[in-house]
Amino acid sequence: MSIQLPPSAAPRSAYPVDVLPTPLRLRLLDLARREQPVSAYVYDASIAAERARELRAALPGWAAVYYAVKANSFPGVVEALAPHVDGFEVASLSELELALDARRPARIVAAGPAKSVPVLTALVRAEAEAINAESLLELHRISRIAAAEGVPARVTLRVNPARSPVSGSLRMGGTPSQFGVAEPDVPGVLREALRLPGLDVVGFHVHAASGNLDADAHAAYLRWCVEWGARTARAHGVDLRLIDVGGGIGVAFEGEKPFDVARFGELAGRIEPPAGVRVVLEPGRFLVADCGWYAAEVIDVKRSYGEWFVMLRGGINHFQLPTSWEIVHNIAVLPVERWRETCPRPTARDAAVTVVGELCTPEDTLLRDVRVDRVRAGDLVVFPYAGSYGWEFAMHRFLGHPVAERHLL
Repeated sequence: MSIQLPPSAAPRSAYPVDVLPTPLRLRLLDLARREQPVSAYVYDASIAAERARELRAALPGWAAVYYAVKANSFPGVVEALAPHVDGFEVASLSELELALDARRPARIVAAGPAKSVPVLTALVRAEAEAINAESLLELHRISRIAAAEGVPARVTLRVNPARSPVSGSLRMGGTPSQFGVAEPDVPGVLREALRLPGLDVVGFHVHAASGNLDADAHAAYLRWCVEWGARTARAHGVDLRLIDVGGGIGVAFEGEKPFDVARFGELAGRIEPPAGVRVVLEPGRFLVADCGWYAAEVIDVKRSYGEWFVMLRGGINHFQLPTSWEIVHNIAVLPVERWRETCPRPTARDAAVTVVGELCTPEDTLLRDVRVDRVRAGDLVVFPYAGSYGWEFAMHRFLGHPVAERHLL
């Protein structure tokens, strides 16, 4: 059986410590003064708010930005984003509650491939702007709930297009999938949906890819969704009011070119949706990736058969993204001069190291073969760009260690 590990970082070196903002360094060093070893996320919510403002300002008036809460559900981050986005995309009861706590009334769209009856009931009661229905059975369930509650339920049909109109790191269209209704089945499902009581079919949802860094390609995808939605609505008698194009804007890692927001906005401005149609974008990771850092104390530094291992209070039980996504997620080493113990302090100097966690599995590997000037037991290893799919995506209960703390700057 092969073990899933991140790719080797060689010949990369760790980031210099000054890549970490001064307020972050001061907060982490303050945490390091406690007796308990550090394992924590720290967020600067103002960075997320600025990213949302930048995207919103670049887009034409018919476009709406809804934050995908799954990317980072820390209440302080959600609350900071609330004034700068048009609404929220949610996929669970807890995410719905977070969105409603952050702003009331809140515009809500909801997605998810297997929504339970309790989730659907809460969405109908919250008068969600759109429940992105994933199947004919889900449409029947929403109809039954809406009739029982005595309120109409606004729905969009989530579509898995026959061809993926955009490339990205995670393709979610054009292939067999649990997501949405296959495009050839759309006419039959729409006929049934338009007959069901209690349903107001307002449009379509397409989410074809994630991690796209090409602004031109993403604008072409946006145009495709708008034109496909308008054409399909006309063909099947749908009173089109909403087209949800999902998220999909990528985050640049080391060596990659960042997504060009201004270029994307310029190209989006050339698209003309039908009058009165609202086009929703659901960015998550793009808004919050660089607003967070994961920091973990080095518990030990050990050499084994010629290789150095840096062992953390934490690991994939706190930050699983590098292993699950098989990416090189680089670090900075924050020196901590205070050494709590009287025994010799293990140290690696000018060496390639592999960064691992505290779990009893070799899969608990966060970074391999990165060169460091110096790392010692008691120092902090800090992962930038950990604001999205970090704490939320981790294996919190494996071995039962305490979960990572979360702090706002």
